[in-house]
Amino acid sequence: MYERYIKRLLDIMVSGFSIIILSPLLAVISLAIVIDDPGPVFFRQKRIAKDSKEGRKQFFNILKFRTMKTSTPPNMPTHLLTDPAQFITKVGSFLRRTSLDELPQLINIFLGQMSIVGPRPALYNQDDLYFERSKHGANAVIPGLTGLAQVLGRDGLEIRDKAKIDGEYSQNISFRLDIKCILMTIQAVLKREGVVEGGTGELKRQAKQMSGSVKKED
Repeated sequence: MYERYIKRLLDIMVSGFSIIILSPLLAVISLAIVIDDPGPVFFRQKRIAKDSKEGRKQFFNILKFRTMKTSTPPNMPTHLLTDPAQFITKVGSFLRRTSLDELPQLINIFLGQMSIVGPRPALYNQDDLYFERSKHGANAVIPGLTGLAQVLGRDGLEIRDKAKIDGEYSQNISFRLDIKCILMTIQAVLKREGVVEGGTGELKRQAKQMSGSVKKED
């Protein structure tokens, strides 16, 4: 009942109301982006949507505020860039730290392509994440603006761990769990936790490097 009807109704109401209320902020951010690095305000990227009934991949174009320079290689995941920081604009750096770059996804939510809470939509070519999520049934739910994996590790999680947590969410969807994810997201954003330029598993790699450095010093 909740997942099929109430969750969608709440998505429409919250996203529609938020777009109206936040319109002045959205306008200011749009202007700042253009002044910092002339080009498109929005960044559109092909992402994996909820699976069809036949279990086949479906796609949609996710919307974000553009945070990277127009010279950045297209359709390249951040963690695959040699030095992602060099491509991020000054305004983009702020937007990414505060997660304000995600605000345009309110439009995706209103259109029914996303939900407020759900597994973060993978890139169309992230087959590793897609197949890992398939093992846990996480591709069977609508992707979200935030999700359980986001609040329990975000960029620091390995693909396997992220897919497992997404699977746990998909099997236990409830109003209570969604509220918990939203509150934890707000807390994480305010504390700026879990954001690592370099992407999935980067925290683990950094820990290994630090461990190796300590051993050398010993």
